This record gives sequence, C-alpha cells and structure tokens, in this order.
Amino acid sequence: MAGRVVFRDAEGRELTEGDLAGVSGEVGWELVGGEEVPAEARLLHQRGREAGERGEYEEALGLLGQAQALAPGWPHPSYDAAFTVLLQGDAVGAEKLYAEVDRLAPRGFFTCKTTLDTLRRELRGELFDGFSQAFLQLEWLEDPTQKRELLQGIVQRFPDFPPAWKELAALLTDPDEQIDALERGLAGEPDGETRGMLLVNKALLLQHSDPTAAVAVLGELALDPKSTLGAETMAKIVLAQLTGQG
Repeated sequence: MAGRVVFRDAEGRELTEGDLAGVSGEVGWELVGGEEVPAEARLLHQRGREAGERGEYEEALGLLGQAQALAPGWPHPSYDAAFTVLLQGDAVGAEKLYAEVDRLAPRGFFTCKTTLDTLRRELRGELFDGFSQAFLQLEWLEDPTQKRELLQGIVQRFPDFPPAWKELAALLTDPDEQIDALERGLAGEPDGETRGMLLVNKALLLQHSDPTAAVAVLGELALDPKSTLGAETMAKIVLAQLTGQG
C-alpha cells in the first residue's frame, strides 16, 4: 500500500508514505553506471586512487585512464581523474574531465556538478585563477572558526558564488543569518547539487517555525524532474523524518 499522500505538487505529482518508507540515509553514488563494470577496471581504479593518495599523480592518471577505457560508461574513474588534475592546478583539463563525468551521470555524481560549475565560473573570469583548487581544499580545514572567516571573506568578494553561502550557512549559529545566507546562495544561480542542499537546509530551518512550508520545499525538490539524485534523496530523507516516516 502506498499509504497517505504526504505532498502533491502543482503538476499533480504525489509523494506518499510508501515513497518515503524505504529511503535510506545514503546516496548510492558508487552504483551509478557501475552495474556491469569488469573486475579488472575496478582493480585499476582502486590502484589509481591509491597512487593519487600517495601523490603519484601521473601514475594515478594512467591507471584511471585504463580503468575508464575498460568501463566507458562508469563515471568513477573520470571523476577521480578530474579531482587529480584539479589538484595539479590544471583548471582546463579538470573542466573537461568533470564535463565527461556530468555527461555519464547527468543526475549528478558526488560533487561533480558543483566543482564543474565552479571551474566554469573560474574559466569565465568570474573567480580568480586557482580558485577552484583552493576552494576544494577548504573541505579539509577542521577549524570551524577559521573556515567561517575564510568563507565570509569569499562571499564578501564573490557574493554571487552559491557554494560558499551554502558552506557558510552551516557554520552560522543565528537562524536569521543562516536563512539569509541560504537565500543569498539561492539567488546566485547555483548548480543543481548546491541548489538542492540550500533548499534542504532551508527546510530544516523552517521545520519548527513553519512546518507546512518546510514540507512544501522538500516535496517540490523531491518531485522536480530536474533535481539531482543527491538532492532528491536528501529531500526524501528529511521529509521522511519530518513526517514520521524515517
């Protein structure tokens, strides 16, 4: 049984209790395009990742390229190759590889859409040279105060860069400031993955003050055919929690 309708959008599409009941807490990125990947391709991919972790980038790229050749429909080798090329500071080469991942996985693959959009903004001159590589490395910054200060500097200099607003909102403590940061991010024409997380986080902030609005935000996101796989999954996870299905 589908159960009661949790949300119905303007097009008549519905989310029911049944749609939310089996939602897990994770996005199965590893499964995208990986249904019939040869064992040799998986081994080469793993060896390529290990070489990259050792800083042996050229060896890593060679192994990842071999893995991609054996599994042309599998986005994971090209995704890791794109990350490796970006770490080397080659924005043009990284953009080409991330674009290939986006072609293979149009509904998203890990952070591909966000990084691809960032690279394209950089290559258009909207961000300084090397910005994409530097912004990527913020992920490993553990000091929340330092990270918040860096993000505040980024949004002051680049107020139309949505991923920075998304990251900053998560480090703010005042709900009004958080909402403002999320709205600023949404106003900056975010990529699909960033847009999804901005909306999910907005719904989380609205859940106590306006639960009906929170459900509407999540329902629209989950049912939108243009939503990324990650955005749809996260919307359903949070929606299940808000409606007592999770």
